[in-house]
Amino acid sequence: MNERSFSEVRMAIEAPFTPEHDLFRRTLRDYVTRELAPHALEWDEAGIFPREVFTGMAAIGALGVNYPEEVGGSGGDFWHAVVLAEELVHSRNSGVNMGLLVQSQIATPILNEIGTEEQKREFLRPALAGEKIAALGISEPDAGSDVARIKTSARRVGDDYVVNGAKMWITNGTRADFITLAVRTGGPGHGGISLLVFPTDVKGFSVSKNLAKVGNLSSDTALLFFEDCKVPARYLLGEENEGFYQVMTNFQGERLIAAIGAVSGMQQLVDESIRYGNERSAFDKPLIKFQTWRHKFVEHLTGIEAARWLTYRACDLFNRREPAVKEISMAKLFATDLMQRVVYDCQQFHGGMGYVVETPVARAFRDVRLLTIGGGTSEIMKEIIAKLVPGF
Repeated sequence: MNERSFSEVRMAIEAPFTPEHDLFRRTLRDYVTRELAPHALEWDEAGIFPREVFTGMAAIGALGVNYPEEVGGSGGDFWHAVVLAEELVHSRNSGVNMGLLVQSQIATPILNEIGTEEQKREFLRPALAGEKIAALGISEPDAGSDVARIKTSARRVGDDYVVNGAKMWITNGTRADFITLAVRTGGPGHGGISLLVFPTDVKGFSVSKNLAKVGNLSSDTALLFFEDCKVPARYLLGEENEGFYQVMTNFQGERLIAAIGAVSGMQQLVDESIRYGNERSAFDKPLIKFQTWRHKFVEHLTGIEAARWLTYRACDLFNRREPAVKEISMAKLFATDLMQRVVYDCQQFHGGMGYVVETPVARAFRDVRLLTIGGGTSEIMKEIIAKLVPGF
């Protein structure tokens, strides 16, 4: 228990949310349901959402909610980020949620952690204000979960790095103003990787393709090319050749955000299915009165509650900056795998309406498939857990 008694841990995770968190939750819920949800289908059909969504979210303090005030944030803790991930599901658009969470919780935390004052002023502050769009550039055509295999290189030439290579599956990639970019500055393996802040107005950078995806349609996902791109050496994040460890640390927050969103999304799907089942009748009684469905939803509600507290346990450790790789990996594995079963049953319960894209459950069915793939596949989560459990 990391030197804390069970009762101490239980008290810490039973009531993590303060009145301040609750106020942020109400403000965010109101904004998301009023300003974002009505456009969910429209933005999916357009394949992109307006840039103004970033500035709108920044205006209510959502993008920088858990960042220090001195970099343009609101001074909150990680539980504020939990609220952000939980409430964004009410946008009814997973692509929008993904773009916003990359901006706020995936591409930028490392800048706050190890960035210089100049880097924070030039990139982090405008990102939290929604003025610059951020992306995280790690995955490549031949290197997804296996980060140590990346090939995109950055060669030091005088006061610059010259970047060559390609990145793939980059969220916000078609319109990012800067990329938190993983590059190879040393030899093969994890020991030769560094991180750069890469402004996209550099000569030689190009967006090769906006990738057509199965789901998350309003989130742009790009294949990027770098050809002799010169980036000032002062944009190096942290120490040269230590980027792998920074990437792995960054992954923990990304995976935890995925688990949080999955739990909240599952709860929403089941709640709405139960309401639908009370309104829709078959064979002279409401659908929800059929025992097979009552039992199915009870099983899912039990699983969701287990996933919630497994995830909150990981959040508690993460918020206190205690070791949590095993707990975070378990939370992502359990919550995102369960989400696949929950959304399947909810869509089945809706019958023909569950197959119509105007129905949120139909869009959820296609969108949630990413959760067991992105940020490290379920198979990778199992390997990480196995390495941390004695006896394997």
